[in-house]
Amino acid sequence: MTRGGWWWSDLRPLLLRLHFYVGLFVGPFVLVAAVTGLLYTTTPQLDQILYRDALHVPVGPTQLDLRDQVGAAAAAVPGGTVTEIRPPIAPDSTTRVTFDAPGVAEDYARTAFVDPYTGQVRAVLDTYGEWLPVRAWIDTLHRNLHLGDAGRLYSELAASWLWVLAMSGLALWVVRRRRRARVRRTLLPEGAARGRVRIRSWHGSVGLWAAIGMLVMSATGLTWSNFAGDNVGALRSALSWTTPSVSDELPAGGTVAAPPTAPAAVGSAADRVLAAARAAGIADPVAITPPSEAGRAWQVGQVKRSWPLAQDAVSVDPGSGAILDTVRWTDWPFMAQAAEVGISAHMGILFGIGNQLLLVALALGIVVVVVWGYRMWWLRRPTRPGAAAPGGSQRPGVVSLAVVGSVALGLGILFPVLGVSLLLFLLVDALTQQFRGRRTTPDGALSE
Repeated sequence: MTRGGWWWSDLRPLLLRLHFYVGLFVGPFVLVAAVTGLLYTTTPQLDQILYRDALHVPVGPTQLDLRDQVGAAAAAVPGGTVTEIRPPIAPDSTTRVTFDAPGVAEDYARTAFVDPYTGQVRAVLDTYGEWLPVRAWIDTLHRNLHLGDAGRLYSELAASWLWVLAMSGLALWVVRRRRRARVRRTLLPEGAARGRVRIRSWHGSVGLWAAIGMLVMSATGLTWSNFAGDNVGALRSALSWTTPSVSDELPAGGTVAAPPTAPAAVGSAADRVLAAARAAGIADPVAITPPSEAGRAWQVGQVKRSWPLAQDAVSVDPGSGAILDTVRWTDWPFMAQAAEVGISAHMGILFGIGNQLLLVALALGIVVVVVWGYRMWWLRRPTRPGAAAPGGSQRPGVVSLAVVGSVALGLGILFPVLGVSLLLFLLVDALTQQFRGRRTTPDGALSE
């Protein structure tokens, strides 16, 4: 009996073909995702270089009230409605006042960067959430190649199959090396090997070390995907794993009938709301969100996504300054906390420069593993029509088809792109092996 038992003898050829064909055809998508992700890791430093004047100011003696700062920002964004205010996060930082303004692209906003000491507007930029223009452009490149919903299929395909590549490669590599007494041969490449054996050694060893990172990137990346993202969101809601939010309802007879629209009124309310939030223990950095409709409270939430995360939030009656509702980070469900931590790690902001360096190493690892995979294929590429792929022409057994088919059906519920494409692979593989079986003699040669 071969190592791994009869079940492995039956499963290995199918798994090997799966790993080979996925790497061959999905590899380009994974490669593009890794390269654009590598580019994304540089964005914090790019922001500091390209937008230094917008982000930093000379430290002055006293900061102005938000009333004055919001007024200056509104003058620089005619026709805009304030949607968020972010006070300075450091003595030399600017205040960000974000507007829903005419002429701004969908999902973007217009943000004025105000010197908190002088009230001077340092810059007005179109932003995507908290991302500045260059970071927003690179982020969109990574998510959908600037192709909209069609481009999101690329990222979903890459994220879906990345973990399949990682897990199938991990199983093939570890079981293949298990017979060797020295663990080093599994964990590290063989320096004395040459040619294709050397490339395979590097491919397997680097892939082994990168596997955990691939799984994390795949899982967190799917939360932004088109089809899987919606399904994951629905699952989280059903299991009460969603991120909690504060209630913005005002009590009966509340002091504010409608949200203020004049810049001075917005700024005055923001000062009162921020003071109440800080008294309740909501420390910087924070985002202040005015209500978008009548009869709603203001919200102030922490926006610190580096470790340790600070995500406490309160809703405030702007008339009385009363705290109406509070949600603490410690109150979040564990899975909601895990998702937030994972997404922060995916974005490279959880551990600062250390997180960025890990992502750089992971992206480079994925790039070289894919390139080595193509190199191995080229060295062993078919030289005649009908030649068998890695894994040979052995037909998958009932157990293998049942296991992989069940996985495909199960995954198809949450991850349709992966489930459908995996079932399609099984169908094509079965037909191919059936066709080869009819064209070959018992000794494996092609029949005439």
